[in-house]
Amino acid sequence: MSVKIRLSRIGKKNSPVYRIVATDSRKKRDGACIENLGTYNPINHKFEQFHTERISYWISQGAVVSDAVKKLQKNYQKQAAK
Repeated sequence: MSVKIRLSRIGKKNSPVYRIVATDSRKKRDGACIENLGTYNPINHKFEQFHTERISYWISQGAVVSDAVKKLQKNYQKQAAK
């Protein structure tokens, strides 16, 4: 099983909210996930929650991180440094 860390869309029409999830790479975007790793609101550019230690754990286990999540990680680190 190949695990991937990617975004899953939730929220209403025209007001998206994204979950950062660890999921099997063969599953649908909004399908079942293994673990919820955080929540991001792109309208406010806010992280509702972001579990860096769990993301690090999944990366150490061989999970592949999507490009969008890599960008969000950098943004989160910038916000946390302020």
